[in-house]
Amino acid sequence: MFSLYFGHYLLNKGLITTGELTEALDLMDSVHFKLGVLAVNAGYMTAKQVDQVHQTQAGMDRMFGELAIELGYLTAGQLDDLLSTQSKGHLVIGQALVDKGRLSLEQLQAALEDYKKDYSLTDRQMYLQQEGDIDEIVSTYVKIEDSAENEIFRSYVSLMVRNVIRFIDSSPRVEACQVIENLDAQWLVWQEITGPINLFTAIACEENVFMELARRYSGQDLSGPPDELAQASVAEFLNLQNGLFLVHMSNNGVELEMKPQLVDHNRTMAKLGTSCIVPMFLNTGRCYLIVSNTAPVM
Repeated sequence: MFSLYFGHYLLNKGLITTGELTEALDLMDSVHFKLGVLAVNAGYMTAKQVDQVHQTQAGMDRMFGELAIELGYLTAGQLDDLLSTQSKGHLVIGQALVDKGRLSLEQLQAALEDYKKDYSLTDRQMYLQQEGDIDEIVSTYVKIEDSAENEIFRSYVSLMVRNVIRFIDSSPRVEACQVIENLDAQWLVWQEITGPINLFTAIACEENVFMELARRYSGQDLSGPPDELAQASVAEFLNLQNGLFLVHMSNNGVELEMKPQLVDHNRTMAKLGTSCIVPMFLNTGRCYLIVSNTAPVM
């Protein structure tokens, strides 16, 4: 997941174009990780040191890691660490862009450092993001405003991202919570949670995204305007999400209940109260995840 977020960071900074990002993402499954890129990412070596090893390799048939140790740039333990993580995908976007000549290794190194500074990440937080830690990614990107429901909203959004990855789309991307007075939804599925904590939860999206949610969750080749099966499929996905959320809350000593889920189209939601409206980008488009402490006016 880090590759997806870092790629959009590079795009927003003007370091790459939309076409270059798309091309790099298309290469994500096939790119081969080189130790030099991994060493820079881990902070073990600088771009200049990597270049020096490459220049030395041009004159002798020696492995990168062996030369890096010989030149004093890596320790044996650091090399072992790099070799053990070489197959991991958290820097695939950087490797693809370097391989295609879209970025130099120096530019990649600088961008990684700027990314860390811009999001005020510690070394540990950066590591967790690169390892695909959903809680850390949501904490960094969703930026839920302080409120009594802050931790509940964050926990709910993190769980939703995990469930989308499991059942819908392997690479969803979330952005910061939005404050919207009125939200128009072509298609809307919602469900209320009641108990010591009351929550209104919903997914709002355009028809093409709604149908893709239905197809992915049902495993059936659905087409055309959302029929009863398509609507039931998306509603059941939200019900599954909320059921797992209730289990999580129960494990923390809070017993909640769910009302039946509902589906409708061409709805406008207003007066959402304290809410978290998160744009989530899937392969087919954008949907909104909504969790609020009060039900909206519809």
